[in-house]
Amino acid sequence: MRMLKVFFWIIWRIWFYILMAIPILVMFPFLVISILTESGYPYFFKMARIWAKVILFGMGFSYKVNQEPVLEAKTSYMIVANHTSMVDIMLMLAIIKNPFVFVGKQELSKIPLFGFFYKRTCILVDRGSAKSRRDVFEAAQQRIKRGLSVCIFPEGGVPDDESIVLDEFKDGAFRLAIEHQIPILPITFPDNKKRFSYTFFSGSPGLMRAHIHSIVETNGLTGEARKEIKEKVRTIILNKLKNFDKAER
Repeated sequence: MRMLKVFFWIIWRIWFYILMAIPILVMFPFLVISILTESGYPYFFKMARIWAKVILFGMGFSYKVNQEPVLEAKTSYMIVANHTSMVDIMLMLAIIKNPFVFVGKQELSKIPLFGFFYKRTCILVDRGSAKSRRDVFEAAQQRIKRGLSVCIFPEGGVPDDESIVLDEFKDGAFRLAIEHQIPILPITFPDNKKRFSYTFFSGSPGLMRAHIHSIVETNGLTGEARKEIKEKVRTIILNKLKNFDKAER
């Protein structure tokens, strides 16, 4: 039985990367055209959402969203969520209709095909470089001025220890939100680690839930409030994760 599971996991994981490539190859000419100009990004975003949904459903995942706020069109938000899985990216694209850009680590740009579009449409950061972190603020400001939202996973990466429910948050997302006076939109993903963690021999098809929390406003706040807002948002997500766990038991 164990050998059968191992065989399933190997095929399933390989299938994931095949699924990542298929929609990109099919839409390749249209994707390339959409990234040639800034005005084409909303069209690229629509295709990215199709790409994400193909992967989710192709992997046997369904998703259910509980959404508290109604997001306003042409309003920029700082979107933050817990980060435990590569499919966090796909689920985020699937559930948020307002165009946004990811702030993500440079290493993902090395993934064949996916990386070609990733480095041309996302804000890349080298967490070991102070200059790179400063450049993120300028790049984010340009996107916000164009009416786009920004998505950051504030844990700064996926914890190596999967027993950690929610790692400490970095300051970046909250500095950006306060500096640009844009509202923060917290989101909780309770199932992604169980469904598709970074542990190779793990996971299974099934339901992935998402909870979109009430907006946390930043109007009138200064940099001194950064730590308070950061802990407030982290507490919102952490409490929801714990409540999801209790509901399962």
